[in-house]
Amino acid sequence: MKGVIAILIALALACSLAVANPPIKEPVQYEQFCERQLVSGTGYIDVATSVVDKKIALEYYDMMSGDGTIEMDAVHVYSQEPNKLVRPLPSNDNETCGEEVDQQLNFFENTKLTYDGATPLQGGKFVNSKSFYGGIGANIQEMFSVNQMEKDQTVFFGSTENSTITHTVGLNTLNSFNGTWGTDSSMHKIFYKDVKSHELFSGDFEVQKEIKFHENPVAEKLPCPCAGVDC
Repeated sequence: MKGVIAILIALALACSLAVANPPIKEPVQYEQFCERQLVSGTGYIDVATSVVDKKIALEYYDMMSGDGTIEMDAVHVYSQEPNKLVRPLPSNDNETCGEEVDQQLNFFENTKLTYDGATPLQGGKFVNSKSFYGGIGANIQEMFSVNQMEKDQTVFFGSTENSTITHTVGLNTLNSFNGTWGTDSSMHKIFYKDVKSHELFSGDFEVQKEIKFHENPVAEKLPCPCAGVDC
């Protein structure tokens, strides 16, 4: 009898909804971080920013160092409540495709930078939606060592219910550089998904690139294994 009950329960579960990674609930006592930098000068450079929040499955690291002439306008904004963090991003909707529209985000970073120096400007950037904390297991990494660079780059991240880009990790960049620059990105789910992308350029290049990972957090009807069968 117990075996029959177990089989019936298994069949009921098999015919139920397959729930995708649910959006993360925003804490009532939400937290935020804002940083804005406007820098112009010549000399030694050592800059680093990191944001790690297990509640919204966010890991972000950004660092660079060098010795030369730099102009930089950079902003980092993080909010567990995305209604408080609204920034324009290119739209993917059919009606507004390519246009910048306001989006509710959990993290936003934009850096406009020019650098020129005999000593290379070296650094990297890493953003991760960590699956162990409820994210989608997607990450993007940038690394560079350049003597000259012009860059306009945006990183965006959403994971919570009120975000208009829930479970999304992305990077938009427009680079002109002399040196070495590249990206590694991946999305992994154990046993059934493994997506990887790698690029590395060394020399004198111009690069325009967008990387984005997204998972739609909705339930999906599973087919019943006994549908249409007299069993």
